[in-house]
Amino acid sequence: MAATIVRSPKLSLSLSTPESTTSNLPSLNQSFFTPLPKRRRCISIYACSAGDQSDSAFGGEIKKGQAIELNKVNDENPYEFNAKDSPNPLPRPLTSADLNNMASQGSRLRVAYQGVRGAYSESAAEKAYPNCEAVPCEQFDTAFEAVERWLVDRAVLPIENSLGGSIHRNYDLLLRHRLHIVGEVKLAVRHCLLANNGVKIEDLKRVLSHPQALAQCENTLTKLGLVREAVDDTAGAAKYIAFSKLKDAGAVASLAASRIYGLNVLAQDIQDDSDNVTRFLMLAREPIIPRTDKPFKTSVVFSLDEGPGVLFKALAVFAMRNINLTKIESRPLQKQALKVLEDSADGFPKYFPYLFYVDFEASMADQRAQNALGHLKEFATFLRVLGSYPSDSGIA
Repeated sequence: MAATIVRSPKLSLSLSTPESTTSNLPSLNQSFFTPLPKRRRCISIYACSAGDQSDSAFGGEIKKGQAIELNKVNDENPYEFNAKDSPNPLPRPLTSADLNNMASQGSRLRVAYQGVRGAYSESAAEKAYPNCEAVPCEQFDTAFEAVERWLVDRAVLPIENSLGGSIHRNYDLLLRHRLHIVGEVKLAVRHCLLANNGVKIEDLKRVLSHPQALAQCENTLTKLGLVREAVDDTAGAAKYIAFSKLKDAGAVASLAASRIYGLNVLAQDIQDDSDNVTRFLMLAREPIIPRTDKPFKTSVVFSLDEGPGVLFKALAVFAMRNINLTKIESRPLQKQALKVLEDSADGFPKYFPYLFYVDFEASMADQRAQNALGHLKEFATFLRVLGSYPSDSGIA
């Protein structure tokens, strides 16, 4: 069946060392863990007062509030974020008044996640940091920016799913921003079919959810004969169903979303494959000190010159030291691709240069890991440690 694309309503966040080293390997603080850039410039960020803005994604009219000037840390791509107040008891997005008060008022750990209340990412944030204040953000970029600008303390964002694969957008953002991976958390994804009170399964004609969630429940939804409509996230679908009081539509979302938005659970565990796990990264402004008294994982990104066996040589630095790799991901090196195109005689690139993201099971406090990266640094054209952090062996 054809899926209709619908923009879901969002709650947006408005933004106004090792024990020893080898001789040829710089210390972590000097080379691999790079501090945040100090260059700053200003952009206009819009903050809206309560009641000034409605859900434009579903036909409402947006009224922009007064623009305020804030410093922006990133050197590229200015962002504009729109704040929206949501009805109680949902959390209110940050406003200009919050920005003025945050520095002087102490509070519990604030953790950014992408989505709205009831999203699986919120559950991951609460698992990673119990008793934290989970702060919803409209986009992945917003969460990165919020941590960099000290609006929140941490961010918890998805990086890969056991069925859907890698979240490429977040791999690209890891390189663009200067945050550090300080941990990981794995969350079992269990989908429910939700609807408003009094609505039965036989009353449903369509179902809304994130495209991946709809695909993961393909068999169940096909048996029910429901038309699938894709929206930005699962919890956003549940929110839209509840706020619009729809009687012919349901949502595929979490059990937590049903409690938050007052929806009935028509069916639980409707995913086709029960082995559905999402891995999330915990991000912070500063790296943690690597240790060897517990299982650690290290994530790096590097690029290589073109040539036969170069990638084999890069991976061999880990194999020869008995270091297990748990993840390999490649992403295009876009600016370099243009250079390769210019150097080509016939106007077509001879090859497409790539960045390689690698996770391996070792701490940066481990001499083997230091030697492996020191070896890799001898011939890699670029190398950066994204983080060395405790590995998560449990799934909740």
